[in-house]
Amino acid sequence: MDVFLGEWANLLIRWMHLVVGIGWIGTSFYFMALDYSLNKLGQKQGVLGTAWQVHGGGFYFVEKYTVAPPQLPETLHWFKWEAYLTWVSGFGLLIVQYYIHARSYLIDPSVLPLTPWQAIGISLGSILAGWAIYEGLCRSPIGQNTTILAICFFALIMGAAVFYTHVFSARGAFLHVGALTGSIMATNVFAVIIPNQKKMIAQMIQGKTPDPYYGMVGKQRSTHNNYLTLPVLVMMVSPHYPFLSAHPHAWLVVALILIAGASIRHYLNRVDAGDDWKNYGWTAPVAVGALMIAIFVTAPRSSGGGAAVSDAEVLAVTQKHCVMCHAAKPTHEGFTEAPKNITLDNIASLRQYAAQIYVQAVQTNAMPLGNETGMTQEERDALGRWVNAQK
Repeated sequence: MDVFLGEWANLLIRWMHLVVGIGWIGTSFYFMALDYSLNKLGQKQGVLGTAWQVHGGGFYFVEKYTVAPPQLPETLHWFKWEAYLTWVSGFGLLIVQYYIHARSYLIDPSVLPLTPWQAIGISLGSILAGWAIYEGLCRSPIGQNTTILAICFFALIMGAAVFYTHVFSARGAFLHVGALTGSIMATNVFAVIIPNQKKMIAQMIQGKTPDPYYGMVGKQRSTHNNYLTLPVLVMMVSPHYPFLSAHPHAWLVVALILIAGASIRHYLNRVDAGDDWKNYGWTAPVAVGALMIAIFVTAPRSSGGGAAVSDAEVLAVTQKHCVMCHAAKPTHEGFTEAPKNITLDNIASLRQYAAQIYVQAVQTNAMPLGNETGMTQEERDALGRWVNAQK
């Protein structure tokens, strides 16, 4: 029953994460597109630009003020809870999936033998440290130079990727790069963008002219969030695609995803701005090139040559490493039924799911979870030779 309720908790939190995340991403994309589409010619004093828009059978007229309107309106519509709840639900998933089941999903003894509490402590401490470094960079003189700041932030994420791949399991490492980046994005909203807006409102209430500095800083952080969105989305779904992380160059894949995602986002932003293709066309080949390199880097390796493997030998391997989960009645504490209803306790089932076995246990080393049973490379190669012999 505990496992059953845990699965429901996982599903409901994940559903919430998707819903509020879509809301957050949607507002980010919309307001960036709105900013870039503003007509800035012939505007009245104090107005940066205007835009006529049509949607759902209605017409809308939007004005953006250079700093703030002359008078504070009675009602302001804030866009903050989507960001807050995305982080809260994401952290809830981290707890339910990776902290409670740290030995299965977060720890790999072959990478670094950790206790669950050690792994959780490293997770929390590293996320906090990553945010502190980013915040320090933004508040330092480096934060005044967009290019240098971008390079430093890229280096920060790369450093985190290398660190995580030497501490956590493959899927745990990749997921944590996304968790760190997503936490920085949410904190930008919670600790910078919204407080700065409130400071401007407080100045207006006091009859003062709002300081444009607060708006400029908020816009900077909002732009960071916009460019990070696409890479973070890939990292958050990466546990479903173990080929991204289960190899020695996972940190390089992180770099390529950042380059591709940010390039695609820049391309879309400049399209919204109506720029000449000559000014942003370079982003398309950069994004495609990064993705092609990522495909090459993650290409499966050969399982190697060697002696033929008998049915009895492969059954011995799966009995030792697979059937604790993939059986009619699993003995693993985390499952009450076989994952995806796949049982691997007989030769007929092994032949039926040979392709999935090859991907999960030979090509990517994603299974067993966290390599709890200590499956060796020799056993993986033997399993691969048996699968290849079935073709």
